Amino acid sequence: MAHSHDHITHPDIVKRLKRAEGHLRHVIGMLENGKPCLDTARQLLAVERSLVAAKRQMIHDHMDHCLGMADDEAGPHAPEDIRALARLL
Repeated sequence: MAHSHDHITHPDIVKRLKRAEGHLRHVIGMLENGKPCLDTARQLLAVERSLVAAKRQMIHDHMDHCLGMADDEAGPHAPEDIRALARLL
């Protein structure tokens, strides 16, 4: 039986990604408007950290969800999928 990939943390992850998207648009504007490189780099670092945090949250949530399922619900490839996800961290 296939399981849903909708997790309780997905709305929070979507919020994080939308916030990062807005910050990234701001960074692009900074570059287009010739803002100082150090200021732009700091903002870009904030975007990067936000994306990494969203990715980690999604991966951890997915790993917890898959690990918490019975073998017949998780599917035959769940252990390989979990190892692949762990490498993305």
